[in-house]
Amino acid sequence: MATANDRELHARGDQPEAPEAPTDLHAFAVRLRRVNGEINRLVHAFAGDHGLHATDVQALAAILDADEPMTPKRLREHLGLTSGAVTACVDRLERAGHIRRVRESADRRVVHLHYAADARSAARTHFRPLAEATEAARSRFTADELTVVLRFLTAMCEELSAITPPGRR
Repeated sequence: MATANDRELHARGDQPEAPEAPTDLHAFAVRLRRVNGEINRLVHAFAGDHGLHATDVQALAAILDADEPMTPKRLREHLGLTSGAVTACVDRLERAGHIRRVRESADRRVVHLHYAADARSAARTHFRPLAEATEAARSRFTADELTVVLRFLTAMCEELSAITPPGRR
C-alpha cells in the first residue's frame, strides 16, 4: 500500500525513491513491515467496528482461507493460542454472527467452523478498499511479474510458517 509520501509523489508525477538494490534484505524487510502495518490498520478498524479483537479477525481469515473445514484445534494451532483462548475467540465470533459451529455428521465430537454468509458481506464491504488497492497495484505489473510476486509471497508464507517463536519450542 502506498505511503502518504508515495501518493504525494505520484500525484506530482514523480516516482518514489527506489531502494538501493532490489535484492537488498533491508528493503524487503521495510516493505513487508509497511504492508503488514497497513493491513493491520484495516484489520483493527474492522475489529473495532464489529466489537472484535484483532485476533478474532485473524481467526476469521483463517476460517475463510482454509483448504478444508476449520476445526477449533486447527485454529488453535494456526493462531498459536491456548485452547481456552480459542474457545473464547470462537464464542465471540459466534455471538457476533460471524461464524457458526457445525457438528460433523459422522463423528459428533468433531466441530467445523464456518464463516457466516451475512458476515462475509460485511467483511467484503469493509475490505473492498483493500481489494481495490490490490487491483490498482496489480495493474502496474505484467502477468509474468505477478507470477514472480506470487511465488515470492508463497515462499515467504512457507518460510514464516516454519518458524517456531522463541519460548514456544
